[in-house]
Amino acid sequence: MNLYSFAKTVVFSALKPLYRFEVIGTEHFPKDGGILLCSNHINALDPPVVGILAPRPVHFMAKAELFNVPLLKGILPGVNAFPVKRGLSDRDALRTAIKLLKSGEVVGLFPEGTRSKDGKLGKGFSGAGFFALRGEANVVPCAIIGPYKPFKKLKVVYGEPIDIAPYRERKASADEVTEKIMEKIAELLEAHQSK
Repeated sequence: MNLYSFAKTVVFSALKPLYRFEVIGTEHFPKDGGILLCSNHINALDPPVVGILAPRPVHFMAKAELFNVPLLKGILPGVNAFPVKRGLSDRDALRTAIKLLKSGEVVGLFPEGTRSKDGKLGKGFSGAGFFALRGEANVVPCAIIGPYKPFKKLKVVYGEPIDIAPYRERKASADEVTEKIMEKIAELLEAHQSK
């Protein structure tokens, strides 16, 4: 068992007694090929929750500072995290994400860039559209529906992959593609929030 599988088992065992997980739409998750998994962001636990419930291993960007913490610097690469310098245009992180997508991996992204303080979906940054256009991968929208409260239901909903090919063909902007991704996440939230 590799570190990712081990960590996934440990985290799932720790969170499962706390939250009533419900996963919807796994049939929309392509079984192979690169996937840009784009989700709303409502809690610090979103990355591990998405990581343990996704049908395939997910790579996430993590703050570069975390890779300087003695305990974490050995663990983070093993759980598919790669560093990003926040507040800068980090070319290494961009290259790493695109390389992962092109080589058929799953990259998880929170287009809002930070957690929503009121739980409402915010505006997405153009980075999501940039990766969608350059990564030659399927884009799967994802909605996390809380609350993160003990013994309450916590839903993770995957939508149908968004076809980015027409946007690439007409050389659409990264902003336009990001808007489309956010629109799809909003639709998932609306469709499943009250159920």
